[in-house]
Amino acid sequence: MNAFSRILANVQLRRQSTSLVVGVLFVVTLYASVCNLLLSPDSMFYVSTYTITLMGKYLCYALLALSVDVVWGYCGVLSLGHGAFFALGGYGMGMYLMRQIGDRGVYGNPELPDFMVFLNWDTLPWYWFGMDQFWFAMLMAMLVPGLLAFTFGWLAFRSRVTGVYLSIMTQALTFALMLAFFRNEMGFGGNNGLTDFKDLLGFDLQSDNTRVTLFVLTATFLALAFLVSRFIMDSRFGRVILAIRDSEARARFVGYRTESYKVWLFVYSAVLAAIAGAMYVPQVGIINPGEFSPINSIEMVVWVAVGGRGTLYGAIVGALLVNYAKTRFTAIMPDGWLFALGALFVWVTIFLPQGLVGYFEKLLAKFKNSNGGGGAASPAGAKEASS
Repeated sequence: MNAFSRILANVQLRRQSTSLVVGVLFVVTLYASVCNLLLSPDSMFYVSTYTITLMGKYLCYALLALSVDVVWGYCGVLSLGHGAFFALGGYGMGMYLMRQIGDRGVYGNPELPDFMVFLNWDTLPWYWFGMDQFWFAMLMAMLVPGLLAFTFGWLAFRSRVTGVYLSIMTQALTFALMLAFFRNEMGFGGNNGLTDFKDLLGFDLQSDNTRVTLFVLTATFLALAFLVSRFIMDSRFGRVILAIRDSEARARFVGYRTESYKVWLFVYSAVLAAIAGAMYVPQVGIINPGEFSPINSIEMVVWVAVGGRGTLYGAIVGALLVNYAKTRFTAIMPDGWLFALGALFVWVTIFLPQGLVGYFEKLLAKFKNSNGGGGAASPAGAKEASS
């Protein structure tokens, strides 16, 4: 009966956390959007367009952190290369936005982006064909990272590469792509990347309405990704993933093809990261090879660790808190942020190994114990994050 009560408590906690995350996201998005569009800038409740854009960027990071938590928190695969999938998705969106500029560019060429005219390119590269169509560009923004993740995962997982070796390989992949995209002859803008975007689907990217719409769409994608990820992790597939994380050899021994499960979860995670990148670019107005930087992928891991891995909502909380702290801290000490980030990661690793969410779940469990409210149940997120 004790075990049965624990299972029921875990299920109830997951349902409550899902409802809470989606509910808070809906309320905050609705409040910020209404206060921006309907209130006067003189009102104390007015939310500026800058704040809307900043919040949209934070939500993109939250979706990215969610993609990392899916493979690290639930499958035990520590990827230090998710920045590559994020950047590839961003370049897919950036290529579409560049094609929409047309003859409004500096050089007035209706076919070639400005950087190609500057570099004396005569014709559009073949891999830019079709990128003037939104549906095709978005398909490529998800398909290319997904294929890269599938190829890399199939080779790595079939070879049974695990642990720190896999982490190093994913980081090497990201670094290699960064070096490649820095080259002008690659046809992606080189060091400067892609920028100076004008409109998206005919809507001016500088207008308040477009900014709010992008913010709402990002929140919607985050909520959908959270719900789908929760459904996957609560399904039979998710239970096998947890078994692989806890003991891959045992799962393989009882007949599961563990490499197949890991590959498909890795692909799903990569697609989520690519969607985050695609939503990020029109809101910040630029995509360049710096997004491939290995330090970015390491920061994503810190977000998840701070929030609490293996919980999904912990990754969202960690991404929002750390990036808000980054915005504040870099305004005070621009050169000290990396030191603060490193110190934060060390502090969390030593004192909060289950992250902030795991810590508060323990406090909640103690509170229930003291009030006789189902003390046998241990928090689901804390249990899942313990490995």
